[in-house]
Amino acid sequence: MPIDPVEIAALAAAAFAGSVIFGITGFGAALVTVPFATHFVPLPFALALFVLMDLANAFRIGFENPKNAVKSEWTRMVPTILAGTVAGVTLLVNLPRGAATLALGVFVLLFALYSLARNPDVHRVVSSRWAYVAGFAGGVTSTLFGAGGPPYAIYLSHRGLAKEQYRATMGFATLTSISLRTIAFFATGILLDLKVWIYAAAIIPAGLAGLWAASHLFKRISREMLMRAVALMLLASGASLILRALG
Repeated sequence: MPIDPVEIAALAAAAFAGSVIFGITGFGAALVTVPFATHFVPLPFALALFVLMDLANAFRIGFENPKNAVKSEWTRMVPTILAGTVAGVTLLVNLPRGAATLALGVFVLLFALYSLARNPDVHRVVSSRWAYVAGFAGGVTSTLFGAGGPPYAIYLSHRGLAKEQYRATMGFATLTSISLRTIAFFATGILLDLKVWIYAAAIIPAGLAGLWAASHLFKRISREMLMRAVALMLLASGASLILRALG
């Protein structure tokens, strides 16, 4: 079980950056951490490692202001998040490594294009029935790619919620998704690798430091400006994963 200090340092840096984004936007950490980590470690290892950090971060953010959460929006999504988690972990343990990397690259690239194309000034309210679609899609992408946040964020951003309501409800949905993903990874044995826990000893503190930094940057950095910058970075990340998978 070789331990590479340089590898740990690189993954810890990714954890810090991803947590800064998560702390400001309420999601998006895995869109940064997992694609970057797959250049160093296999996708299942990266997912297992960062689910532990994501869980610590989600508990920190999810219970920050629970009174602001719109419980009806969250409870509508929970059953389909569970169904999506089961479907996602089934795909994860059966997909060949190359196919999983290609799927991750396509997912990251499509989300980056969506982020760049959408108009933040358009606030069209969608039906609450889309909660079931968002929940299932988020459960699948959470387990398969470590990134359940985008489907929840897209849905909740079109429900006419106040900024505080959106952030708190998003925190609840993310916490549910990550908790179910953690249970699924234990059940399938992905989280039983001792090396994952050794690396996590460095990754989790780096993630919490990123949340601390985000709390100081929250009022200084525009959420939209940050997401634009992240989207540009994800374009390059998604393209590199696709090329690596195809090559």
